[in-house]
Amino acid sequence: MTAITESSTDVPVRKSVTVSASAERAFRVFTEEMDTWWPRTHHIGKVPMRKQIIEPRAGGRCYSEQIDGTVCPWGTVLVWDPPSRVVLAWQIDGKWQYVPDLAQASEVEMRFTAEPDGLTRVDLEHRHFSRHGDDGAAIRSSVDSSGGWGGLLQLFAAEIDRSR
Repeated sequence: MTAITESSTDVPVRKSVTVSASAERAFRVFTEEMDTWWPRTHHIGKVPMRKQIIEPRAGGRCYSEQIDGTVCPWGTVLVWDPPSRVVLAWQIDGKWQYVPDLAQASEVEMRFTAEPDGLTRVDLEHRHFSRHGDDGAAIRSSVDSSGGWGGLLQLFAAEIDRSR
């Protein structure tokens, strides 16, 4: 009998947070207002970041505007289904460079589920790291670290609380 083992690059990173907001508000803050909570240190541009942008539609670009006016793409909106779901292609390689080929991109899915008392559970799943080839394990490890998705979701939740 042959045992089949799952490569660590095929194991998704899953993080969740519950916020004090409707699903509509949580979806909007995560996507259209990402710039209000995304840290200025988390970008792949050559110069400091001015603004983080997700275009609100399937096929939309995910990018940052840098202080020198350049645009630095980092992903593509694959699914736009407000207020319940958005899926983004993560087009960043292990050297923190943009990769235009969607076949080499992992995916970040966000689900927004209304809970009682005006709360929303936000579930993040970052998956398909093997599409990054040899960089997959390093990318997975990075986004699963304290400075990765867990910490970013805490910043997102703090922005929800701050902007009530």
